[in-house]
Amino acid sequence: MPSTEVKYEYLEHTADAKFRAYGKTKEDAFANAAEAMFNVMINTSKVDCKHREDIIVNAPEIDELLVEWLSELLFIFEVDFLAFGEFKVENITEKDGEFELSGHACGEEIDLEKHEIDTEVKAVTYNDLRVEETENGSMVQVTVDT
Repeated sequence: MPSTEVKYEYLEHTADAKFRAYGKTKEDAFANAAEAMFNVMINTSKVDCKHREDIIVNAPEIDELLVEWLSELLFIFEVDFLAFGEFKVENITEKDGEFELSGHACGEEIDLEKHEIDTEVKAVTYNDLRVEETENGSMVQVTVDT
């Protein structure tokens, strides 16, 4: 795993976008994965925090929870035309065999003069999906269909 300073890195992939995101906790790694996914689509540094979207998702497995989190953000991007630049996962809990994530994303309405759309992300995939604990914290690996 790279140093704790690295939030995410992009990996070689023939057709889609693939990345690993890191964090001291799963929550940090999930938030950094969201930032990595949005940076495939737009330059998140140009997104101002004018709107906060609270998000709660559930899944039976931790890797499926990651897909649900990213898919929900992608859905909001596509349907509500909101670009996000800041991501926070407050907590990930497991209860009665179900994982739950509560978090939020901060951003603004997409303005094509300000937010240049780079690559269209069609979906978050299960291809080579990983959620792992490492000696330095957590690592997640995601491939998105572009």
